[in-house]
Amino acid sequence: MTLITMGVIYAIVMACGAIGFRVPPNGWKPAGWVPPKKASANAMIAHGHVHLNTAWKTKQFWLIWGVLFLNVTAGIAVISMASPMLQDVFGGALVGLDDREAVLSAAQKAAVVAAAAGLVGLISLFNSVGRLFWASLSDKIGRKNTYYCFFVIGIVMYCLLPMWGHLGMAGLFVISICVILSMYGGGFATVPAYLADIFGTQMVGAIHGRLLTAWTAAGLVGPLIIAALRQAQLDAGVEPSLVYDRTLYIMAGLLFLGLICNALVKPVKPEQQMSDEELARERALQKEDTVSANAETAARGSFGVGGVLAWLGVGVPFLIGLYIALAKAAALF
Repeated sequence: MTLITMGVIYAIVMACGAIGFRVPPNGWKPAGWVPPKKASANAMIAHGHVHLNTAWKTKQFWLIWGVLFLNVTAGIAVISMASPMLQDVFGGALVGLDDREAVLSAAQKAAVVAAAAGLVGLISLFNSVGRLFWASLSDKIGRKNTYYCFFVIGIVMYCLLPMWGHLGMAGLFVISICVILSMYGGGFATVPAYLADIFGTQMVGAIHGRLLTAWTAAGLVGPLIIAALRQAQLDAGVEPSLVYDRTLYIMAGLLFLGLICNALVKPVKPEQQMSDEELARERALQKEDTVSANAETAARGSFGVGGVLAWLGVGVPFLIGLYIALAKAAALF
């Protein structure tokens, strides 16, 4: 019943959100905004548009597909094992015991579980905040550089996690996981803009839809890899507190592959972009209204009561979720 209730709520909320979308007409620009000259523009930002049927056949598409797949696989690995990993690695240390392998009382076990739940709350918070932070930063430093940050910082964090565990530094362990999850969320928030830069904005929604198959693949592969590696090591007699080391190093290796994929992403060739005639034909299929005389409200519309209700509809659930995440995280401190 919980899943059914959530499904009904999601259907209603997402339908309301879809109805409220206002798509800016082609040619619309914010009042007072002047586009940069091509000579000084970022070379990674396309000035043309690539058709969906062409985009998914380019090497750029599959390189970005690999970038997202590897980033998500590593992130899902942490999500799927964060709670048991914290409990297995630190054990009694989470309740102030010197011996991490000590036999715990029922109350101490409950405290350890609460601390692990606190970590889950924290990583959900950093997952959300990372989407805002990294996507905003990508506007300043570029999408490709942002993904360089994801992979380089991620490799360092994954390689440090085993050391924090062996040294008993639970605080640094938790901080590292939070940084990793911020980049997991940031990867999702940044990739649509990455696609728009490479393939243009005309068909970026459809291109993004196909790219999200990388998320599906990562969701299938990531947890399977983690579960198989963990079980294989347990079957081999490895102590529970040590079974995650090899897994974390493998995740760092996957991020290194993602780093290579990102480095290979180059602008598409001009001949792969749509001609003016092809672009006009695609835009004609949209049957959109012409740009309104009031350019300021052509895409945004007036705020009013509807805007207040929309912000409340988004803000109240977000604040409730933030409160729950912080309340769980408090158990760590």
